[in-house]
Amino acid sequence: MTNIVSIQGLQKRFGKFQALNDVNFTVNAGEVVGFIGPNGAGKSTTIRILLGIIKRDAGNAEIFGKDVWKDSLEIHKRISYVPGDVTLWGNLTGGEMIDLFLKLHGGGDKQKRDELIKRFELDPKKKAKGYSKGNRQKVGLIAALAADSDLYIFDEPTSGLDPLMEAIFQEEVEKIKKSGKSILLSSHILSEVERLADKVVIIRQGEVVETGTLDELRHLTRSTVTLATKGDVAEMAGLKGVFDFNQKDDEATFSVDNQHLDDILVKASKLGVKKFESVPPTLEDLFMRHYEG
Repeated sequence: MTNIVSIQGLQKRFGKFQALNDVNFTVNAGEVVGFIGPNGAGKSTTIRILLGIIKRDAGNAEIFGKDVWKDSLEIHKRISYVPGDVTLWGNLTGGEMIDLFLKLHGGGDKQKRDELIKRFELDPKKKAKGYSKGNRQKVGLIAALAADSDLYIFDEPTSGLDPLMEAIFQEEVEKIKKSGKSILLSSHILSEVERLADKVVIIRQGEVVETGTLDELRHLTRSTVTLATKGDVAEMAGLKGVFDFNQKDDEATFSVDNQHLDDILVKASKLGVKKFESVPPTLEDLFMRHYEG
């Protein structure tokens, strides 16, 4: 697959504080990569380096095979970016600013712009100084989504939007993905990342602690099983790989290491299965694994 974004050994310090330490990941063509971590983990610092806003201390960072610092002007012609807090000129209307952003980018799709204004329920004639945070985000999103880019970088893009507008954003991202474009999505809404991302990168204290598809990452943690049997379900509690066993009447709920699911199924079948549900871990489970405590 073609690498659109390539980061290798990325490091950045602010005085004595090590903001990024040996960060590595890629974004391939037609791929949505979810970039997650709490505040201060290094997400925005990484994105600012990719945008050529700040200079890295060590390592390599390329977009479209070009150096993000030396070739930032060329790179910016082919990317769209929305920060978590869009700042606008107060005396311009939303429509004027969307048109300005699109003109700076090289034109954009006016029909798409009008469609997005309608979908996001933005009043384009209202001056920005009267906009709420959510409406400022809508201006940034409409301008970014109406531009024909090869890479879209979203840093907490739905901050301030209501759930209905979040859903519309997710639908638009899926359209971009289907058209073969690449997306780097940093979001605090884990369900949003879980729905959209092909691959997840989890960053903690400036270091990447997990990377891979959701299916790959789910092998690293436990599924939740709900089981009801004709025989004594309590016999399941002593099996290898079973944790947090809770029983009520003939039904039990417990966690199980995925590599032991076969053993669980064999034992359950001997007891006579009345009910069996296995739920894989959510992205939130995977995330909390790295941050609790």
